[in-house]
Amino acid sequence: MGGRGTRNDDEVIGAPGMELLADADRAESWFLVVGGTPQSHVDLSDPGHLDFSYVRRIAHAADLVAPGREPIDVLHLGAGALTLARYIAHTRPGSRQRAVDVDAPLVDLVRRRLPWDRRAQLRVGIGDAREWIAARHGASADLIVSDVFAGARTPARLTSVEFYAEAARVLRPGGLLAVNVGDGGALAHTRGQVATVREVLPHVALSAEPGVLRGRRFGNLVLTASHRPLPEDELSRRAHRDPEMARLLSGEELDRFVSGRAPVRDADAVDSPAPPDHVF
Repeated sequence: MGGRGTRNDDEVIGAPGMELLADADRAESWFLVVGGTPQSHVDLSDPGHLDFSYVRRIAHAADLVAPGREPIDVLHLGAGALTLARYIAHTRPGSRQRAVDVDAPLVDLVRRRLPWDRRAQLRVGIGDAREWIAARHGASADLIVSDVFAGARTPARLTSVEFYAEAARVLRPGGLLAVNVGDGGALAHTRGQVATVREVLPHVALSAEPGVLRGRRFGNLVLTASHRPLPEDELSRRAHRDPEMARLLSGEELDRFVSGRAPVRDADAVDSPAPPDHVF
């Protein structure tokens, strides 16, 4: 969620239920809005520019999962406008990336109107994210990004131990899972998600802007997890130095945040909470 504004109405491109809105402040930049919810921002002239703060925090994981500009293998659950995939292709040339999205018209709109560099080793498919990740080979990904929303809510079947177990299976030993979580208020959903991921990946951290962590507003929290210890100090530094400063919770602080929450399983999973009407 984010963005500053759009240019005039003749610079709006649409399809049923979705729009591409021209960014008023950056040439060749667009917001993808689906069902009234801002899903992505992309700068066609500068793929290194990341407008949404939560995307920058996911990018921190992409920056730290391997040394320098070394290519990595990435799986994106939820394609949107492929903002992060473009960023990784730009910062880590030669990376092999695959993305999946259930919304074929959305993928077609992005292909036609927001084309990416065809030199990028990026393949985009249509399908259900959970079924798709279950079909991937074990220990085949350095980074898995889960950023799936139906409208403004993450479907229940992508919030359970069973789902995260598939992601953990596909991650390489030193790989990272990054999850975009939408939540607000007491953050009950997020607390449950941390407990759930911890069932299958022992090393977990959570980042968000202070106002979101304190329950003052609805927003995006980024959950990062791995089979091995996370680069917590550097993740924390980058979050703190971001233009929209964020905090990183880990270790005992994250234990207190979870506060005895039980992991979520398929049998009791529910969609993530809907944001208040005023958020967008």
